Amino acid sequence: MSEARPRDDIDPRAMVEERLEALLFDEDESALDPAWARAQALVTELALRPAKRLRPQLLLSGYRVGGGGDPVPDGFWTFATGLEVLHTFMLVHDDVADQASLRRGGPALHRAMGGGRLGENLAIVAGDHLFVRAVELLFSAPLATAPAAASYYLRVCRHTAVGQYLDLDLAERGWAELSPFDALKVAELKTAQYTVAAPLACGALLAGASGVEVRTLQRLGRFAGVAFQLRDDLIGLVGDHRTSGKPGDCDLRDRKKSFPLLLAYRRATSEERNQIERIGFESGPEDLEAVRNIVRRRGGITGTQRAIDRALGAAQRVLDEGGLPPEQRVALGELLKRFVSAPVAGP
Repeated sequence: MSEARPRDDIDPRAMVEERLEALLFDEDESALDPAWARAQALVTELALRPAKRLRPQLLLSGYRVGGGGDPVPDGFWTFATGLEVLHTFMLVHDDVADQASLRRGGPALHRAMGGGRLGENLAIVAGDHLFVRAVELLFSAPLATAPAAASYYLRVCRHTAVGQYLDLDLAERGWAELSPFDALKVAELKTAQYTVAAPLACGALLAGASGVEVRTLQRLGRFAGVAFQLRDDLIGLVGDHRTSGKPGDCDLRDRKKSFPLLLAYRRATSEERNQIERIGFESGPEDLEAVRNIVRRRGGITGTQRAIDRALGAAQRVLDEGGLPPEQRVALGELLKRFVSAPVAGP
């Protein structure tokens, strides 16, 4: 592993990725059984696929805002790696629940492990292992502030589980029962806190920041996280798998009650509503495109983009008024915009 580097030379993604392979499993596990060694290889391959590593980058930003300086201690990167291991666990279980086939441009773990009921069961157990390993890394990071930060992050993860539960529950409820606000609640619980607000706050906690700084980062992260999830909703509707790592029809086939679909449904005619209600796993390309056109025609895409812009505007106001150091305010604003303002579809 690399030693701590000067501030201008730190690449959080590289720092975490070079630790992931070493820290995913204890050394003694490879000798337990050849079948587990094969599982290790599949899990490691998934964890090391190209990814934004958003959480470690936000963790470092929060650490800087909280007053953490150079050199960044190695314990910080142990904690950051723990966040990535925990996130990999979440992805593995979510993909089983969502029956997803792709993850980060490759097969979801349950597909890589053979598919079917056995592949799902094996992936769930591998995810359980990842969860335990992540908790070990978070609490064992050699920083006096790590236990408090870890406890905070795990509390947020409880709300994330509620958000995932509601997301799955919405899929089984009738379209007419729901509104776009139901999707926003899921975005807040499932994504905003876990993906953006909590890493920022944890970074500040690791640096020993005051409660005021932590609360400012929490508020900032909640708004930016909602924008992040709404953008993901657009990707799941009209995204290009070459740039997003998942098919652009996945949410339609899964009958996901996403914000743009619910927004369009509320404005649709009776016939258009029937078309939306009939969409599902067996739908052909023409049916999928017909629903996309309904969403476009009824303002689902433009309305979602306006909601993203409003959330980003609120996040920017928190940045401008939160009393953060100017240098960190600019750097944090650029980082957040990079992740939530990139084009949804590929070339």
